[in-house]
Amino acid sequence: MFGATANAQVVSREDAARAAIHAVGTTAAMNEWLSRVPVTHAFPPDFAEELRGRGSAFVVEMSTAPGCLPCADLWGKLASLGRQYGWQVRAIPAQEAMLRSGRLGLPWIGHPVAWVRPVNDTNRIIPIAVGTDHAPNVARNLYLAAKMLTGVRPAVGVRALSKFTGIVGASPRPSPRPKR
Repeated sequence: MFGATANAQVVSREDAARAAIHAVGTTAAMNEWLSRVPVTHAFPPDFAEELRGRGSAFVVEMSTAPGCLPCADLWGKLASLGRQYGWQVRAIPAQEAMLRSGRLGLPWIGHPVAWVRPVNDTNRIIPIAVGTDHAPNVARNLYLAAKMLTGVRPAVGVRALSKFTGIVGASPRPSPRPKR
């Protein structure tokens, strides 16, 4: 028992963050990672009523980048859920996304990251997706964010949130510098 513990490596925060990031550059790679993510099947009885009733009070904001496949995937899912339940969905600049991540102690991993906040309060934010995810998981996180922002204890809501996938857009490779 002690041998395994003695040989265990210390993992830095940066190493842990990298292990949770699944940067994808192709649709096939994104779908392969998504196939590993469990899909939410159980929803509370007030699920649809709560989402429809809260649509005018909250906004979903997400970071995005040109050519980012997971961004387009999550944007499509959020737009569909927004139409279905009456929620506003809008993009925010990368700089705002980085600031929000820093305020919440999240490592900045890239795009997409989605948050829910009250329409009239830019400081109360809850991350609902880090990377793209299945639509039922995103919908459940919308529901839980609305519950947390209207009185459910945060610890209860956070435990119930679907795990963030970390399926993000591949970072563009820097172009080589011309030789002089």
